[in-house]
Amino acid sequence: MPNLQGNRTLTEWLTLLLGVIVLLVGLFFVIGGADLAMLGGSTYYVLCGILLVASGVFMLMGRTLGAFLYLGALAYTWVWSFWEVGFSPIDLLPRAFGPTILGILVALTIPVLRRMESRRTLRGAV
Repeated sequence: MPNLQGNRTLTEWLTLLLGVIVLLVGLFFVIGGADLAMLGGSTYYVLCGILLVASGVFMLMGRTLGAFLYLGALAYTWVWSFWEVGFSPIDLLPRAFGPTILGILVALTIPVLRRMESRRTLRGAV
């Protein structure tokens, strides 16, 4: 149970770790996606990477906005995947499986992020 003194619970530490992972994946997407876009490839990776970087930063700040940004990026990933390969399960798997698994983990952090936000509000920080 979190307290007002700022001690973090295990679930909060795991949420912050997930935020770091999302941030690093986002940076990888932005850097690699920029190279790909300059070669004439899809801009999906740059746009999705920007969303993931923002998501990771907000998760590290303990904001639920981070989780919702990730879920928005996941929706964008599914739309892009269907647009790129259609409804072929074998072609969708490499594009959507990893982000969806990560999305499930991110969705599970929403209650933790809400608790972190409410604790910050109780301490008077905005």
